[in-house]
Amino acid sequence: MRGAIQRLDRYIIRKFLGTYFFAILLIISIAVVFDITEKIDNFLENGAPVQAIIFDYYFSFIPYFANLFSPLFVFIAVIFFTSKMAYDTEIIAILSSGVSFKRLMFPYFVSAFIIAVFSFLLGGYVIPPSNQTRLEFESTYVKKSKKDTGLKEIHFQLEPGVFIYMGRFYSYSNKGSKFSAERFEGTEMKSKLTAKTIKYLEDEKKWELSNYMIKDFIGDNRISIREGSKLDTVFNMTPEDFKSEHNWFETMTYTELSRYIDVQTQKGVGSVKPFIIEYYKRFANPFSAFILTLIGVSLASRKVRGGIGLHIGVGLGLSFGYILFMTISTTFAINGNMNPLLAVWLPNIVFAIIGVYLYFKAPK
Repeated sequence: MRGAIQRLDRYIIRKFLGTYFFAILLIISIAVVFDITEKIDNFLENGAPVQAIIFDYYFSFIPYFANLFSPLFVFIAVIFFTSKMAYDTEIIAILSSGVSFKRLMFPYFVSAFIIAVFSFLLGGYVIPPSNQTRLEFESTYVKKSKKDTGLKEIHFQLEPGVFIYMGRFYSYSNKGSKFSAERFEGTEMKSKLTAKTIKYLEDEKKWELSNYMIKDFIGDNRISIREGSKLDTVFNMTPEDFKSEHNWFETMTYTELSRYIDVQTQKGVGSVKPFIIEYYKRFANPFSAFILTLIGVSLASRKVRGGIGLHIGVGLGLSFGYILFMTISTTFAINGNMNPLLAVWLPNIVFAIIGVYLYFKAPK
């Protein structure tokens, strides 16, 4: 009996993972065809090399897209092969042999665990470096004419007693405007540096200021003023401190993202909400594999009028509902006052409740 159960476990795990990766292959192939159709004019107009299209863009696009919609692929896989087992009376035979529905869930959750670990490692450490290549390709050959609007109204504390302001910073050119740096001792301002523009010199690791003015407050209401057209100097900041636009967080590994959030929270640079949401999503999305597996098995393990097609239809509706719910809740977190942790995990909480309800309603 034990050997039969182990064979059953291997059978379900093999079916689950095989269907999951087949669904990825099938849907990704369709997505790539549609993406090529949509972007072919941009590729030709901007002179994108074929080698760059294949290796820089699509070799990065495919794992990114696959991991982004991993919950959908999990749901499709579970619904499809479990429905087929149900309509071939395999589920009835398994339950009739003395295997409980709870025990039947074991190989499903083993498969979900494998997918969750795979998704976490892929999204946290493998995809971010390739996203850098993909985003650079898009900025060069796909969105070449798109204007960089930059990050506006930047205020933060550079270090104790030193405060920075920039009217706007453009990430693609590493250039800012209306720059000022103020140095305080206690509550008393000691100096103020202003410049019309500031640009980061990558090779020299310095900042170049143009049309600058330095005011030193000496005491007794005396002010020393120095000004000029160019000044190269060093600040304890880099352009990365201001790149919170353009989905830059997609290029960060889990470790880099965690460190960046800590540093920017201390400095108070712009809004780190998109980064915090991305941080939480890298845990919540892999965990969704367990929830959607529970819902899928509970739905597809019974025969209903309408056949496998009805199961797949309901499954697709629920999986797209999950993705839509996640999108709406994270939008509220970014643009409103919703807690980022709650926003990211709320879809999992709601669908977990649905999954538990369907589990107890499933045939035993």
